[in-house]
Amino acid sequence: MNLKNSFRYSAVVLLLVEFLLIFAPLTILGAAINWPASLDEPASVNLPLILAQAPAVKLGYFLYLVYSVLILPVAFVISRIVAGANPGNLLLQIANGFAIGSAVLRVLGIIRWLIPMPVLAQVYTDPATTDATRAAVTVMYDLLNAYAGSIGEVLGVGFFAALWVAATSLVIVREGTLPRWIGAYGLVTAVALMAGLLEIIPIDVGAFLAVNVPMLHFWWLFIALIVLFRPQALRTPAYATQP
Repeated sequence: MNLKNSFRYSAVVLLLVEFLLIFAPLTILGAAINWPASLDEPASVNLPLILAQAPAVKLGYFLYLVYSVLILPVAFVISRIVAGANPGNLLLQIANGFAIGSAVLRVLGIIRWLIPMPVLAQVYTDPATTDATRAAVTVMYDLLNAYAGSIGEVLGVGFFAALWVAATSLVIVREGTLPRWIGAYGLVTAVALMAGLLEIIPIDVGAFLAVNVPMLHFWWLFIALIVLFRPQALRTPAYATQP
């Protein structure tokens, strides 16, 4: 297998793995704690659940953490495909910077469920815990969710991811290194992802988030399928190969 085909197939595998990986935390956490709907539940509901379903919660959020970290290689692979004969494209470099920001912020948001929340759950559910301490734990739970949730979901999943997709899609539309409809779809996806910022106002966009995040996953899937089945559509001298 030559170098061009090796990159092509590696890129497809990575994109498909990332596309499918989100179903692992959705399945595991959904069955254990009714995630992601449980994110809006109070401490009195979530903390006992976190303790009762500790193994599933840790596994589910760990897989979600892996998924979030993989945003980085996904972004770099897409950037390499889109760059073509111009790997120094400034806008793509900026896009990769936004992708780094998205991944880091996602991780910071997820960490709360793997480290501090289990500790709070143990204190909250301990029979020896006083009402005053339990009230303090509830305040801490609300603060962690408000702060880390804004970092992870609003900034990581929404704002920085939208900037990454928008910048990359602009290059696709301008350079045509992938079919331009991929770039147009990416721009629509970026606008949809920006809707997460409305939570700062605050406006409940929970139902809308059920649409815009899958749009991002289908952007990855479309790119993977084009690279796999239509390499001739890649107007990219550095990577285009015959099937």
